This record gives sequence, C-alpha cells and structure tokens, in this order.
Amino acid sequence: MVVMTDMGLRSDPEAEAEAECERCGKILPLCVCEGVTPLKNRTPLLILQHPQEQDRALGTARLTTAHLANAVLKIGLSWPSLSRAIGETVDPQRWGVLYLGSVRPADLDPEREIIAVDRRGEAEASQTAVLRSLEGIVLLDGTWSQAKALWWRNPWMLRCQRIVLNPAGPSRYGKLRKEPRRDGLSTIESAGIVLSRLDRAPDIETQLLAGFDRLLERYRALRRDSPEFDRAENRRVKRPPGGARSAVQRKRAAAKSKKRAASNKPEGG
Repeated sequence: MVVMTDMGLRSDPEAEAEAECERCGKILPLCVCEGVTPLKNRTPLLILQHPQEQDRALGTARLTTAHLANAVLKIGLSWPSLSRAIGETVDPQRWGVLYLGSVRPADLDPEREIIAVDRRGEAEASQTAVLRSLEGIVLLDGTWSQAKALWWRNPWMLRCQRIVLNPAGPSRYGKLRKEPRRDGLSTIESAGIVLSRLDRAPDIETQLLAGFDRLLERYRALRRDSPEFDRAENRRVKRPPGGARSAVQRKRAAAKSKKRAASNKPEGG
C-alpha cells in the first residue's frame, strides 16, 4: 500500500498488512480472492452469520460466497422469515438447513455424506427424493453456541428440512481450530459437500476446498513469519467467547475498583 508522508509517497508494509480486501474481508496477506471466479451453483445458498463471529482470519463465510454465483451472506441474529432473509418469496419447507442437534450421522447411514432427518432426529425414509426436492440450503456461521443462538432465534427454521453431514474425514482446520464434534466443518467445507452433492457438480467442492487450502497455507505462513500477527492470534484464541471476561478477570477488576474507592474516601468518614 502507498501512503502520503512529508517526504512524498512511500510503500508502507504495516499499512498493507492491516488493509482489508473488500470482497472477502481478510487482511491483504490472507486474501486469496485473486483468480477466484464464481461458480454457477444451481441450488441457492443462504449463509446466516452471527454478528459476534470474531474469527476474521480463519472465518470462511465471505470466502464461500465469493466462490459462488448463487449465494447470499446475511449478518444478524434474527429475521421474520426465510423470505425476508433471502430477499425473495420462498417456501421454507422446500429449503434445507444444516441441523446442529445431537444426531450421530454415522449411526444413521455411514455410507451417506448428507442425511435428511426428521424432527425426531431419525433418517427420512426416502433420502434421494427428499434431497432432490430441496430448492435451497441455509448454513449457520459462527461458533457452535452462536449457531445454536441463530437456530433458536429464527423459529421459521423449524419448518425447513433438517440435514446433517457425515464427512469422510475431519475438517481441514486441523489443530488451528478445535471442533466439538467430529462432523464439525468450516462453512466453506460444509457448502462444498452439500452443493456438490445436490447439484451433482464435484467441481464445486474441488474449487471451494482449493480456496480454503490457500487461506490455511497463507495463515500458517503469516503466523510463522510475522511475530506480531502470531501474538495477536494467540491473544484472540485465549480470549473468552464474545469478549467476555473470565471469573478471575472479574474478580481482579472488582478488587481494583474496591481499592480505588477506598483511596478516594475522605478522611474521618
């Protein structure tokens, strides 16, 4: 990035490192948008992102929509209906939503990567027919607790067809991000599996995973080569969810407040 100084124009590496890509929202050293051409996915995708999703370095919601021509990202907590969220009139009963309940996909059908389930968490009788009837997919983006908050704040999701994923392997995040369940995947990985299977277009998953791999490669390189970035990421990972203070931090803050109050108390009462 070029900035104006008293000596004229000069390149500022630090400013470039802090600047963000308008398309994916990543800092420029992590941006992998160059060369990304949106794929034509037949099945529409709606990503609902929790507003407190803080992982701007490794988050994949915007990167997912950058790869797809028929995808929408909305940030918020609740919407009156699916139609209001997507911006057009649709029938929620013809849309699928990635379900976060306590269903063990491998116990339902170990051979399938996508399984449609009913409200009891049992596999639908006619998997092929149910999945082929879907006209769109809703993915929830955020931590598990944030995604569950989105689920309960949007009761219209109860009318959607619930689907669960049974991935062949763990997330590509590896040790970079801990997932509470084996079937926990990034948003871009989940979109790749669902859309490539529903659209019968393997290239969708191939391209999405290629972009995700480039992001992870750049992230690891940046942590290795930039001590400042590495320290910032360590602080972010250790910070309590949502910026909340831990019990120890609250206790220390209360002690400091009490000490300040005592020091400001007038003498003699």
